[in-house]
Amino acid sequence: MVSELKLSFSKVEKIADGIAVIFTNIDLAVSPETEAALPGIGSLVKRAASADNFKGKALTSLDILAPLGLTADRVIVISLGKAEDSARTDWVKAGGNVIGKLPASAKSATVVLDLPDAAITADQVADFTLGARLRAYKFERYKTRKQDDAASKVLELTIASSVDGAAKKAGKSREAIADGVRLARDLVNEPPNVLYPEAFAKRATELEELGVEIEILDVKAMKKLGMGALLGVGQGSEHDSRLVVMRWNGAKNREAKPVAFIGKGVTFDTGGISIKPASGMEDMKGDMGGAACVVGLMHALAARKAKANVIGAIGIVENMPDGKAQRPGDIVTSMSGQTIEIINTDAEGRLVLADVLWYIQDKYKPQFMVDLATLTGAIMVALGQEYAGLFSNNDELAGRLFVAGQTTGERVWRMPLGPEYDKLIDSKFADVKNTGGRNGGSITAAQFLQRFVNETPWAHLDIAGTAMGSPASDVNRSWGSGWGVRLLDRLVAEHYEG
Repeated sequence: MVSELKLSFSKVEKIADGIAVIFTNIDLAVSPETEAALPGIGSLVKRAASADNFKGKALTSLDILAPLGLTADRVIVISLGKAEDSARTDWVKAGGNVIGKLPASAKSATVVLDLPDAAITADQVADFTLGARLRAYKFERYKTRKQDDAASKVLELTIASSVDGAAKKAGKSREAIADGVRLARDLVNEPPNVLYPEAFAKRATELEELGVEIEILDVKAMKKLGMGALLGVGQGSEHDSRLVVMRWNGAKNREAKPVAFIGKGVTFDTGGISIKPASGMEDMKGDMGGAACVVGLMHALAARKAKANVIGAIGIVENMPDGKAQRPGDIVTSMSGQTIEIINTDAEGRLVLADVLWYIQDKYKPQFMVDLATLTGAIMVALGQEYAGLFSNNDELAGRLFVAGQTTGERVWRMPLGPEYDKLIDSKFADVKNTGGRNGGSITAAQFLQRFVNETPWAHLDIAGTAMGSPASDVNRSWGSGWGVRLLDRLVAEHYEG
């Protein structure tokens, strides 16, 4: 895979060298524009397909090396299958798929985005570039060994189409989204000795260059506000906790109520006194995947100059088992005034979110709030790693998130909430306890959070199975997936821009 992707747009012209990527259908036909770019390619595809027993089924490929009669070094043929298959093509995935088929040594490639059965649109071309940018990502900043000499450092990728001007314009917003996803991936992939709470907060301030307003609350400020739940989690760490509030005011009415996104930012989670098993604990550097998503989202919105008023807030802590760490049996007072009995110090993310949710709904009165957290292993038992768990007190918001998930491929599945589950987190000694035990663990965690949102329309996304270590896909080969940036960007776009 390449180290850097340089992407440009052009009209469909004759391809003189490098690698060409073209599209065909079940009948192995190519468009007239593709034939013009690579004279004789139509007959060559059919000959090569016959020799390789290539049937042209949807999303299968044929690789033609040193094609006879052409100056291009290689032609990669992607079939979109039958006309009905072509109409259902996910062009984001297609972009990632093509990058995955290019050899590591490739220095230049031209993708002819012209179809035999239908006209390509600017949005489809732009979506293709989004997938290409996402698939090209890799995180190797701490590797000191030289890369294989066969691997290209830079791939110059040209997207040739009949809608090159409009596609270039649409592609700018997709580039902003891709950069937001890549930022979120970077944050999740960083080691915890580099990305501790103060360092994470500093990274967030880089968004000021894009026009995002940043406010950082330190321990003193949070104590003054009474954030005992959040501060209790981080009190065993040598790194002080932080609350970062990011604000993007892009709507026509800058004073209109914003929408808000809140992320859990536990930069490393040992479990505290209720310490986790050693096996796999290194993955707990990714327990800030929700916060990473929120930072990536704010980057994407600002970079594409979204016409929206948006608050992004992240509670950043490190959960360590120091002598000053909170204990099972402790009772803390949240900013809301509600008291919380600590049953298990490894149920810490909900404590962080409780204070941040209360602070945001109380200060900014948002139209709605969505929080994201790598909160429970229980959600992976229920949904695996294909869907994030969705909990909400508002059917309309839940429905819009579901649709946005189906559209972007970052899918969510709604889980239940109900007063019956409250009984599991009622405490004998405080207003609530921070865990209700094994059964319904992801539900009781969400039920806990619901106590800190009042009547604000709210949704909670449990992304424990999707934010890190998720299955490899056409658009991601990284341990940190950046999951949620595309989903929430779409939600904001639909809410403000229709």
